[in-house]
Amino acid sequence: MTGIVCRCMDVTKEDLLNAIEEGYTDIESIKRVTGLGRGPCQGKTCVPIAIGIIARATGKHPDEVGYITPRPPTKPIFLEQLADEEVKE
Repeated sequence: MTGIVCRCMDVTKEDLLNAIEEGYTDIESIKRVTGLGRGPCQGKTCVPIAIGIIARATGKHPDEVGYITPRPPTKPIFLEQLADEEVKE
């Protein structure tokens, strides 16, 4: 079955398995090759699924597959903006 794993970046299970065949066996390298987890959800939905697929395909424990490195927003924002409060400048 080759369903969509990452809806934001349109990455399929087949894409992950192809990356594994090419020698990429950890989540960070697969992220770089496929774009997995780079969309608006930042991997909240797809990364846990991908880790399971990678672990099964490689025989690794999920902890060995790793997890993506969190990245801060590209533009700093005030905490009030997250809380939807009025920003005082």
